[in-house]
Amino acid sequence: MADNDPHGSQRDIREDFRAEIREFLGTRRARVTPEQAGLPLYGGERRRVAGLRREEVALLAGISSEYYTRLERGNATGVSESVIEGIARALQLDAAERTHLLDLLRGAATTRPPRRRPAGQHVRPPVQRVLESMTGTPAFVLSGRGDILAANHLGRALYSPVYSDSVRPPNNIRFVFLDPQATDFFREWDQVANDCVAMLRAEAGRDLYDRRLTDLVGELSTRSDDFRRRWAAHNVRLHTTGVKLLRHPVVGDLDLPFETFPQGADPSQVMLIYTAEPDSPSQDALNLLASWAAANDDIERSALASDPLPADPAEMPD
Repeated sequence: MADNDPHGSQRDIREDFRAEIREFLGTRRARVTPEQAGLPLYGGERRRVAGLRREEVALLAGISSEYYTRLERGNATGVSESVIEGIARALQLDAAERTHLLDLLRGAATTRPPRRRPAGQHVRPPVQRVLESMTGTPAFVLSGRGDILAANHLGRALYSPVYSDSVRPPNNIRFVFLDPQATDFFREWDQVANDCVAMLRAEAGRDLYDRRLTDLVGELSTRSDDFRRRWAAHNVRLHTTGVKLLRHPVVGDLDLPFETFPQGADPSQVMLIYTAEPDSPSQDALNLLASWAAANDDIERSALASDPLPADPAEMPD
């Protein structure tokens, strides 16, 4: 195999995905107890594992123990839809986990990494204009890695602590784990940290060889014990709606419902929009934040220092 191939296009990548499948299925199996699975326990039975045994997963999935063992070891050739459904049911996988398993199985059936340009880091001008037209609500475009690729004026003001990092583009996940401001800014920091890692793990399943993603994971694993512990859990999640509890250094506490919307032209990007309940303290705080942002050009100058993003040789045409 050609070690000097910068894209790894001459290397058989199946073992990387097999390792991911082993760890993912192993962690899913460990969290389901026999009681949760509806299996009988016999008096005095001593179990060496807290969760299900492989043969118990196979029984619940309606397949042989040998077949499931091969699959958990990453031998994913020719896995049928009915087998996947049976395993998902046995391990009580949710929609995000089932999708992640499918992504890993597809990867394990591929001998070479796909030759393709990295996911786009630039936001199309029409999308940027939509963002700027939203004057009363914070709005962003994020990459699957948590990069803030674009934001409107109120969004930049809301995330001013995130933009205080000199690294461009600012990255929400890096902020959560490496910036001491994060535990004050996110009032439910522990939940936010779990969600960030679960979303990043799902993104890794879609593209295990995204160089920016692997660089980010490497940096966070080296510098943050909190990240490293969560990453090893192999949890995945699709976090598309909810309420974010923030504490802004200027306007105080905000309870902001949010929605995310995939960008059709670039599925690796999502638009994130925060709102506030009408006539609520959070709406008053957003109004105050808008007034403060209008009077503070430093926010805008700092935020816009990230635009345009520097050219990446990996994104240049061949």
